[in-house]
Amino acid sequence: MNEVLSFDDEAQAYEEIEAMGYHAMAFDFPAEENELHWHEVDSVLYVTGGELTVWVDGEDDSVTCQRGAKIIATAGTVHREQTPGYSAIIGFSVAPESLTQSINKPLPVSL
Repeated sequence: MNEVLSFDDEAQAYEEIEAMGYHAMAFDFPAEENELHWHEVDSVLYVTGGELTVWVDGEDDSVTCQRGAKIIATAGTVHREQTPGYSAIIGFSVAPESLTQSINKPLPVSL
């Protein structure tokens, strides 16, 4: 997570994602708390419902986002998330079908 901005509605989210040349997908995420991880692509996340708290590795404070929050994330940013459940429209910098599984990449294991 590199920047948290705001947006007005879903139509704006889709318009901005298209203007960026990104690929939009809508998701509903269940309650979850995950470990530190990273993603291999740039993305932008528009929270359309619920709540999401994000901690970025190396930063002191977390950020809690609700409907109307727009999160711009650069590939490789190490972070973790906690949510009681939320909905979002996510714009991926590459076609979603080209993403490798798992989307959440674990940190390397130290020997």
